[in-house]
Amino acid sequence: MRAQNEAQPFAHRCRVYYEDTDAGGIVYYVNYLKFMERARTERLRTLGFAQSQMAGEGLLFVVHSAEVRYHAPARLDDELLISADVSELNRASLRFHQQVRRATDNALLCEGRFLVACVGADSLKPRAIPVALRTAFAGLCHPDQPRAGE
Repeated sequence: MRAQNEAQPFAHRCRVYYEDTDAGGIVYYVNYLKFMERARTERLRTLGFAQSQMAGEGLLFVVHSAEVRYHAPARLDDELLISADVSELNRASLRFHQQVRRATDNALLCEGRFLVACVGADSLKPRAIPVALRTAFAGLCHPDQPRAGE
C-alpha cells in the first residue's frame, strides 16, 4: 500500500557524545543503528503513538531485517539529523528508509532500510497493524520510494 498524499518531512536531532565514539572520536558503527531506532520511535511519538503505551496494549514493533550503508564518519560533538521515512506499508509490517546527516553541512553519513514487523507482545507472532496506526503510517508513505522487488 502506498499513500497518495505528501508526507511531512521529519528529522530527529541528536548530538554525538563521547560514549557514542571509539578511541579516535569517531562514532562506533553500531551506534548509527541506535540513532535510527530513536528516530523511528520519535516518528511514532509525533503521530501520537508511544511505544510504552502500545506495549501495554499488547503490540510491539520489532526489526525483522536491516541493511545499512556507511558513507562518512560522524565525530564527537557533531549534531545529527536522522530521518525516518516510511517507504512501504503492509498488513503486519512496514519498511523505513532512513538517513543520518550532519546538521552543519547536510553531509550524508549513513543510510539504512529497515523492515519492521508488528507482533503481539505475548506471542511475538505477526499481527495486523491497528487501523489508527495504519492510517497514520499511510500518510507517511513516500510514493517515490521503490517497494521491495521493484
